[in-house]
Amino acid sequence: MAFSSPDQLLPLQGAPTGTPWASVPAADWLDWRWQLQHRLSSADELATWLPVSPELRDFLDKGQGFEVGITPYFASLARPGDLSDPIARQVLPDPRENRHAAFERLDPLGEDPHRKAPGLIHKYPDRVLLLVTDRCAAYCRYCTRARWVATGSELLGQDELDQAIAYIERTPAITDVLISGGDPLLLTTARLRRLLDRLAAIDHLRFIRLGSRVPIFLPMRIDAELAATLRPRRIPIFVNVHINHFSEITALSRQALGLLADAGVPLGGQAVLLRGVNDNAATLRETFYAMLSARVRPYYLFHCDPVRGTAHLRTSVSQGLALMRALIGHTSGMAIPKYCIDLEGAGKVPLWPQYVQAMQGESMVVNSYLGETWEYVNELVDSDDR
Repeated sequence: MAFSSPDQLLPLQGAPTGTPWASVPAADWLDWRWQLQHRLSSADELATWLPVSPELRDFLDKGQGFEVGITPYFASLARPGDLSDPIARQVLPDPRENRHAAFERLDPLGEDPHRKAPGLIHKYPDRVLLLVTDRCAAYCRYCTRARWVATGSELLGQDELDQAIAYIERTPAITDVLISGGDPLLLTTARLRRLLDRLAAIDHLRFIRLGSRVPIFLPMRIDAELAATLRPRRIPIFVNVHINHFSEITALSRQALGLLADAGVPLGGQAVLLRGVNDNAATLRETFYAMLSARVRPYYLFHCDPVRGTAHLRTSVSQGLALMRALIGHTSGMAIPKYCIDLEGAGKVPLWPQYVQAMQGESMVVNSYLGETWEYVNELVDSDDR
């Protein structure tokens, strides 16, 4: 079977004009391996893209920060020279990462105590997290797993993977495996296919999920062969795509997502609420509508985890709730995700603006999305009528 690649579907186009990569041949620009080989990581490389202050250069030269790696494709989506651009803020290192608030943690979700096998986190009763690689196409500055991502210590070999799968096989309470990392779509297509086949053969599993930013950071990685690898088997395979801002959804990323959707892969969207990126209702609304138009159903809006050195990127929970209130009733319900905080060792807690004002016998008092007060019958059913 012959598989097409994105450059066979879209006209061959190189990088946008006005960017440092404008002269790169289109064939190179659309080659995902070229993109990975030319990621921006050093101060000199970053300086070809955006202004690098002496403080940032010193920060990078001393190796004080979390791994830096930005695909030229993703960098090209930012406004040239604009440090406040929402694309740049997500991936550009900042010396403020050296500031650690008392409540920030290296392991803010409390995952490490729940490791049951190499790469396997069993925190919820019926699902596990399988971390298959510590590599990403690009590195978000608010990464929850910055403590080990890109360290070279968490790329599962075959023996480690066998141990993780053996644990899943002997634990019938597990019905759901979330494959993450790092980014599992950076595995070779053949290795990913073998992993999915092995998991799908476990009788008590009901579905598999993968979490990825590859369709956003590296959409040229998604081809028809990879999409076919993610097809439903005995059980469905869901892909949750991390998208924080509508400008991340380009013609190339739409094509990548379309290849997955056309292959029968259900797509969910998750975003992280980030200061200066998407912390206003208009941006969130447009981002969630852009997800839907790309066939991605908004699923989670995560409050930025208290990772060490991320205070400059976090908003308050009260602001997050105010943003949800601004969306509800003014945005299609299809486009409204669950807003969640993730507690250390205790899991996700969905947050919702308070609309129930009082319970009064057989009625309740609620506020509408417009702020109006309404009384609603809280009907009590007599046992004889059941």
